[in-house]
Amino acid sequence: MSRTEFEEQLWSEGFQRIMGLDEVGRGCLAGPVVAAGVIFKPGTEIEGIRDSKTIPEHEREQLAELIQEKALFWTVLEGSIQEIEQLNILWASLATMQKCAETKGADPDYLLVDGNRYVTSLIPYTCLVKGDDRSMSIGAASILAKVYRDSLMKELSGKYPEFGWETNVGYPTPHHKKALKEYGFTKYHRLGFSLGTEKKYSKS
Repeated sequence: MSRTEFEEQLWSEGFQRIMGLDEVGRGCLAGPVVAAGVIFKPGTEIEGIRDSKTIPEHEREQLAELIQEKALFWTVLEGSIQEIEQLNILWASLATMQKCAETKGADPDYLLVDGNRYVTSLIPYTCLVKGDDRSMSIGAASILAKVYRDSLMKELSGKYPEFGWETNVGYPTPHHKKALKEYGFTKYHRLGFSLGTEKKYSKS
């Protein structure tokens, strides 16, 4: 199946500003959830776009630059630790994707959303399970979101080197969980998640 099949059908129906929406970081113990929205000009096709997790880092970064060049519009936004704690991770993720769709200048006329649910929306939308592998627009959003979030977590690892964020980017690896027990949680950890410790990081 072509990764532009959904877009081509919608373009043929007259939709001109189809936004792909995706998020990354839902399963992490630390760091924000990050969402992105991407709109391409009708007829655009970019080779290599797929689920960002399956793309080598260097290729992913190159694709992110190409996506930003080719897109009619793109945006990347964070769902903060506070939002995750207040709303829960699912609703924080959905709310951050919604903010992407509502970003000034975006003006999408249709949304392609990764996953099986979305918020109530005045903009027509379709949810696609594994959409980042089925839709170019969603795949592009997943790439922008992951490149942004990985870079952020690597930057934060300089302040908190004990947790290995430069490689695990906040996911619950054995090293990360062991460091939590040894050093405690930081202000970037999600307290609503099972962290395995009640100790607070001394520098936080």
